[in-house]
Amino acid sequence: MAITKTTEIGKVEVVGQYKAVQVRTDTVIKEDGTELSRKYHRHVLHPNMDISGEDAEVQAVCNAVWTDDVKAAWNTFLENEKT
Repeated sequence: MAITKTTEIGKVEVVGQYKAVQVRTDTVIKEDGTELSRKYHRHVLHPNMDISGEDAEVQAVCNAVWTDDVKAAWNTFLENEKT
């Protein structure tokens, strides 16, 4: 009887005007290859965030959608929120 616990990227979504990247991480518990449970955790990434600690797949999506124009628009939005 082998019980394993793995973490995997379940879903990556790009949403909104500023291309926020939503990441769902799945924690999967299996016994002898049969899934017993699955737990979800979500977090959101914005264009001004450090993504160096993210999974390579997530980094690739961020780098593809966060163009210089998107980053500039996000920074402008943040500046306008301060005032």
